[in-house]
Amino acid sequence: MKIKLSRIVMTIIFFTLKNIFSQVGDKVSQEKPNIIFILTDDQRWDEIGYAGNKIIQTPEMDKLAKDGNYFNYAFVTTPICAASRASIMTGLYERTHKFTFETPPLRKKYIDLSYPKLLKENGYKTGFIGKFGMSFENNIDTMLFDYYKRPKEIGTSKSYFRLSKDQTKHVHLTNQIGELSTDFLEQFSNKEPFCLSVSFHAPHAEDQDPNQYIYPLELDSLYQNITFPNPLMSEDYYFLSQPKFVREGLNRIRWHWRFDKGEKYQKMIKGYYRMISGIDKVLGNIRNKLNELGIEKNTIIIFMSDNGYFLGERQFAGKWLMYDNSLRVPLIIYDPRNKEHKNIEEIALNIDIAPTILSYAGISIPTQMQGMDLRNIIAGRTKTKRTDFLCEHLYNHPMIPKSEGIRTEKYKYFRYIDHQDFEELYDLENDPNEVHNLILDEKYSDKLNELRNKCNILIEEYSN
Repeated sequence: MKIKLSRIVMTIIFFTLKNIFSQVGDKVSQEKPNIIFILTDDQRWDEIGYAGNKIIQTPEMDKLAKDGNYFNYAFVTTPICAASRASIMTGLYERTHKFTFETPPLRKKYIDLSYPKLLKENGYKTGFIGKFGMSFENNIDTMLFDYYKRPKEIGTSKSYFRLSKDQTKHVHLTNQIGELSTDFLEQFSNKEPFCLSVSFHAPHAEDQDPNQYIYPLELDSLYQNITFPNPLMSEDYYFLSQPKFVREGLNRIRWHWRFDKGEKYQKMIKGYYRMISGIDKVLGNIRNKLNELGIEKNTIIIFMSDNGYFLGERQFAGKWLMYDNSLRVPLIIYDPRNKEHKNIEEIALNIDIAPTILSYAGISIPTQMQGMDLRNIIAGRTKTKRTDFLCEHLYNHPMIPKSEGIRTEKYKYFRYIDHQDFEELYDLENDPNEVHNLILDEKYSDKLNELRNKCNILIEEYSN
């Protein structure tokens, strides 16, 4: 009898302890969520249905925005791939990390502050798939990730198509990145927590290919019967109002490659949209895999682009300039543990991604990081609201003028570093398309001086 009673007591104790440890495990899981950061290349803020675009088909991006937190005013501090990606990874302005195209590799002291390094040091499994777009000292990037799949960087249209896993057919690079992402999830779903960075090459153009926008072939019929409206500000006046060194720059050259004729514009814009719709399909596959593996309730998804894009506005293509066309990007943060959806109007930046990821992971944010923890903005507990930011483009290219400026909620001021006699000032509240340059308007002289001074202060601060 005593033996039976003892067994009953032991059984009760066993299941009680099991339940306790299970609850503790659940709590740890909640404290250490999985994180997926998805980055697209050259996707402007309004190239998503949720932003009000009535043509583009992005149901998965739209659903993510509806389920999560959508930042209506998200920007990059430098509108070019290399510098922006370094800023995303380190939480630093280009002026500080000093990395862009044709510069020395990103230095170790900045890599040591990057979100993958800190996550890995704090028990996260880390993965990177897709376009890296940076160079690190001593190839240290290979040591930051437990899973590192970096397809050969794009150069010709053929590089957008790769052999499938079974070597029987060619698949579009976007789809291959999707397959690798689901492979990672299958391998690491039982090794929580993890952080996976998924970096699409799309919708970046293939500069050496006459078709430019190389989309998945299965999307060939998408947008086929649609005639796209002409881009805003595509009349000659808007181009001719630019200084000569901008009119003769790479933005204009690439406009001739892509958008200078009506029929060409229709072909190119459809290709660009198809590439984005291809990403959207893969986003859906990733979310389906999370559901299949049963980890969707503890996996945060952050979605962003590395810069904006000109699609014929001002008779330009590309990015690089300080207009919102190239600075403004989509940003969505979806946390399944918080069901409240918000449209957020506060300014968010690419340098906020690293501190935000670290915050979600419960890791202390280095004081050297210049970005903000966006969780505070989402929760409405920010004591200091961001009212402005430094925007800059320091790449030393003969066909892309270097520029620097400041954007506030209501105004933008910028200048060209090698042509400082040409400045621009816009009242964004009354002129959101940045048409009327107020630099010579006496009514705005005080505002001009204020923004010039603030721009100089920020440059000095971030240079040090």
